[in-house]
Amino acid sequence: MSFNAVNTASAGLKVTQAAIGVVSQNIANVGTAGYAKRTVTSVAQGVGNSSVSLGTIGRALDAASLKQLRMETSGAAYTGSLSAVRTQLDQLYGTPGTATALDGVMNDFALSLQTLASDPTSVPARSAVLTKAANLADSIGGIADGVQNLRTATESQLGSDTAKASEYLKSIATLNTQIAATSEDGARNALLDQRDGAITGLSAYLDVQTVDQHDGTVSVITNSGMTLVDRGAAATLSFDGRGTLSPDAAYAQDPAARGVGTITATTPGGARIDLVAAKAIRSGSLAAGIELRDTVLPQAQRQLDELAAGLARSMSDRQATGTAVTAGTSTGFDIDLDGLKAGNAITVSLRDAAGVQRNLVLMPYGGSTAPTVNAADLNDPTAMVVPFKVSGTATGLRDAIQAALGTTFSVTTQAGAGAGGLRITTDPTTGAPTLLGVGASVTQPLSTTDFQSGQGQLPLFVDSTAKGTLYTGSFDTGSQLTGFAQRIGLNQALVGNTANLVNTSGKTLASDPTRPQFLYTALTGASRTFAAASGIGGVNAPYSSSVQSFAQRIIDAQGAGAATARSLDEGQGIALATAQSRVASTSGVSIDEEMSKLVQLQTAYSANARVLTAARDLLDTLLRI
Repeated sequence: MSFNAVNTASAGLKVTQAAIGVVSQNIANVGTAGYAKRTVTSVAQGVGNSSVSLGTIGRALDAASLKQLRMETSGAAYTGSLSAVRTQLDQLYGTPGTATALDGVMNDFALSLQTLASDPTSVPARSAVLTKAANLADSIGGIADGVQNLRTATESQLGSDTAKASEYLKSIATLNTQIAATSEDGARNALLDQRDGAITGLSAYLDVQTVDQHDGTVSVITNSGMTLVDRGAAATLSFDGRGTLSPDAAYAQDPAARGVGTITATTPGGARIDLVAAKAIRSGSLAAGIELRDTVLPQAQRQLDELAAGLARSMSDRQATGTAVTAGTSTGFDIDLDGLKAGNAITVSLRDAAGVQRNLVLMPYGGSTAPTVNAADLNDPTAMVVPFKVSGTATGLRDAIQAALGTTFSVTTQAGAGAGGLRITTDPTTGAPTLLGVGASVTQPLSTTDFQSGQGQLPLFVDSTAKGTLYTGSFDTGSQLTGFAQRIGLNQALVGNTANLVNTSGKTLASDPTRPQFLYTALTGASRTFAAASGIGGVNAPYSSSVQSFAQRIIDAQGAGAATARSLDEGQGIALATAQSRVASTSGVSIDEEMSKLVQLQTAYSANARVLTAARDLLDTLLRI
């Protein structure tokens, strides 16, 4: 027997011993989160590759599966957050069809008006109308409060998630430094496991991918291309939360105008980057939080504000519609704008010489300076908005509208057309646009004496936190619409004399159903236009329906949104489970597989041991000769 056989057997024992140690380590870490199965490699050596030596102890990893796992982890965190909050949002509206749900309270109010119209003399029926109206206002306000509570909770969660994500970045950078400084396989593999776990944990908060470096470190970047970790240096994430959010709290890149918190990345060099403005976060719980706080929940608030505004103005407004007139080559409309108030927009539809149809929205204001009005805040987001100062006299109103429209139009007072009678015309033969229509919604006065002005309209609902003022849609001190759902309330001036629900003038009989029938029709039958910003009519599309139907569409939209979010989350959950299974099939420890290896290694160990035993016996025999 040559010494090569002894050396080979001895080397085989060492390699087998090391392999058994790796198998034992794998078995001991079954179920350990983040542990990647260890593997051992051997290297042939000696004359004619007759011997063997221990190579390296590595980890069983599939880079593609690991990348997929992180992507699905981000997606699952995103859909899970959306589904949870959208489900809570849907629950705020109640179970459709029940008495306490929004549609049930709206139907109760409509039924009370219908009952009063059938028996106007009934004092209980009049009281019921006021009770149901107050319940409806409270219901809308309660849901809107719930929406803002969800926004505030989301703001708080964003702060918490940002802090956790920042800790992960710091941990990854620290592990990078330790890995680069470690050469021993066992310790290095343990650090690599920790780093992989930290990166996967980070992916639950935002979408990330890694770039391997030659020294064993990695760079972590977002899918948008922003570097968050470069070897041992990490960006710090911070969130300047604003606490309780109000309906008008919104994101803006200007810190002075911003009413909500933003996520800022501070690089090791000191540069500060607003990740929300840069749209650098596209998935994970942070992306979901930003979408919920800045898009989903504000749209829900806008829907409720639109509902409250439609409810108030359907009861209190007179619809002023222009009557077509022709004077020579000029054409236009006569319209009575008596009582026009700040916020009572006048819509002028026209077609220019090129045949393009568009709308001008003349927005009256009462303050000293013209407000800034975004067309997106109006029913028609494509309209051109022209503010003008409202005047209390017919002459002043005429001159203000003339100045707002310009010399292409002719605005004159129209005798016999009411106190606010105006004629607006253009002469298309001179290249001026052709008027297609003029209309406005004029809010009736609020005072008790005006309850008996002879009109069917009644200011049943008011802006309660503004000392019971009328809701007119004014922009004088900011948008009156924003947050109106929380402020809508019953006009308390009606509580002391419920007869005003029936009497339109001192001569009206108590049995006249005109006013309650008008209010019922205004609620359930008359079509109103709701802004595209509510999202009910689709992208950039206003939606026209009765107030009652609009309430039902809101409930339907929120229910559909919650169902879609749950469906997406279920699908994403399946994708995540599949990705986890793929990673586990490569990196996970299988007891059966490891025990099978252990049997093989024990056999190899015995074989090598027998060679050494034979060599020992041979040497003993030689020594005895």
